[in-house]
Amino acid sequence: MITKKSIPVVAIFDVGKTNKKLFLFDEHYQIVFEKSARFLETEDEDGDPCENLESLRLSVFDSLHEIFRKTEFEVKAINFTSYGASLVYVGEDGQPLTPLYNYLKDYPLDLMNVLHSAYGGPEIFSLSTASPILGSLNSGLQLYRLMHDQPDVFKRTKYALHLPQYLSFLLSGKMYSDMTSIGCHTAMWDFNKRTYHQWISDKGLDEKLAPIVQSDEIFAANFPGSTFKIGVGLHDSSSALIPYLLNFHEPFVLISTGTWCISLNPFNNTPLTKHELQNDCLSYLSYAGGSVKASRLFAGQEHDIQSKRIADFFGVTTARFRNIDINWETIKAVNMNSIAEDLDAFAKLDLSQFPDFNFAYHVMIMHLVKAQIKSTNFILSQKKTTRIFVDGGFSKNLIYMNLLAQEYPHIEIYAASMAQATAVGAALVIHEHWNSLPIPNDLIELRFFRT
Repeated sequence: MITKKSIPVVAIFDVGKTNKKLFLFDEHYQIVFEKSARFLETEDEDGDPCENLESLRLSVFDSLHEIFRKTEFEVKAINFTSYGASLVYVGEDGQPLTPLYNYLKDYPLDLMNVLHSAYGGPEIFSLSTASPILGSLNSGLQLYRLMHDQPDVFKRTKYALHLPQYLSFLLSGKMYSDMTSIGCHTAMWDFNKRTYHQWISDKGLDEKLAPIVQSDEIFAANFPGSTFKIGVGLHDSSSALIPYLLNFHEPFVLISTGTWCISLNPFNNTPLTKHELQNDCLSYLSYAGGSVKASRLFAGQEHDIQSKRIADFFGVTTARFRNIDINWETIKAVNMNSIAEDLDAFAKLDLSQFPDFNFAYHVMIMHLVKAQIKSTNFILSQKKTTRIFVDGGFSKNLIYMNLLAQEYPHIEIYAASMAQATAVGAALVIHEHWNSLPIPNDLIELRFFRT
């Protein structure tokens, strides 16, 4: 009897704020299995919504049990990528000590002001940490708040792990920190001195931060008899950049779209300026430890909110907005030059002025693109950017992509059909530990949008 040989695969958990996905990639980086889940949020002790950490933990193990039962696959390695600004406070027994606090949770201004004033004021503090003042989105400040508000929990905390590293710990039993998570607007890292900022050691927070390892580090699985390897996990925006860095060497910008639309320029490592900081720019650390200039826009969230508003007003479902082709007559009738650059400008418009949902949706996307142009322009460097790549949800939006090409006539605009760049990046970074083939040079299929 001939038995079919199992396909070697890597399993990648891609944990977004809304969708939690699991992918299996074969050695050619083709998706051979995927599943998606969404969990209801729970509440922290203050009644604020937050991630259901227990549901997420159980989902990881349930998903692994499911794929291990599939004899057609041989899992060689597992890695994780997740949103940033998320800390799990783990005790000596490996159990979380608190809820996974939401990065949108209000932060006490007095506590933040005391910290900033002790280190030269908010502007100097932000410039040195390359982190805009973002409250709870500065995850280092979350740890500082725990120390201040819950000293007993702080004392019992062995390590504060960013979410990707916590997920990795679940399978490896090893607690480590990763550069990409430390370098994502945490206010922890001194980008000039290339080490933790002075305030981290002054406040004793360094004792609660696990040792730093390289982003391509792997560990043995914490299961008897298992042979697969576990990656340390990556921050999602930095992970999404990896396939592009490996495939393209001329200066480019990647707009990674999702809940947040992050413009990433790995060819702009100039220090942040006051003007850039005031406009939600920051620096990330790449998987190799280099500085990446970035700007952020909450455009995916705004798209979802305004899409629902339009759908409710015109009595349709948001499904009607999928795959709408661009209507240039509508674009001409509105005139892109008349659109405000503010992200919330469309939210202030009365929908009764539009003849139908299609027209309203076009105008909403025009507003988003105008805000995106403003955001991306901040991180275009002195080196001539030759290409802009868009991956994620907006790469499939024909109105968005065509308008972007119109607004950047001297830059080549591409939609990346490899919309799972974040997951692919997490697989690529540990390539040598699971894949017997060379890294393919055609990973990214691109669709060019003409002006």
